[in-house]
Amino acid sequence: MSQPQIIKTTSGEELVVLPRKEYEALLERADHDSEDADDIAIYDVRKAELLAGGVVLPPEVSAAMLRGESKLKAIRDWRDMTQQQVSFLMPTGNRNLQGYLSELESGRRTASKEMLEELAKVLKVPMEWLA
Repeated sequence: MSQPQIIKTTSGEELVVLPRKEYEALLERADHDSEDADDIAIYDVRKAELLAGGVVLPPEVSAAMLRGESKLKAIRDWRDMTQQQVSFLMPTGNRNLQGYLSELESGRRTASKEMLEELAKVLKVPMEWLA
């Protein structure tokens, strides 16, 4: 690392000048540290839930959620089911729910309690996993 240049403004503020490559490396490290902090926060929440006797998700589901997938998608993938398969097994009578499931998984829509109960039955998971 080269020595940074320090410049003092007329108001007394000190500015630091460093090579662009070093500046970009600092930004990359800050992004990486921020991402680590987000992962640690999720881990801490999950650990607190475990200690409180809360919902315990399978490790594969938790890992998928850490990668950014929604809980519903992570659980569906864990069950090795497509949206179409889930849609077909839903007891609502409407077999064309694939688009709706896609919107739920992407966060564009929110499921009702009744819909979550039906999804839990189809995916064979406790309702608490989807709530």
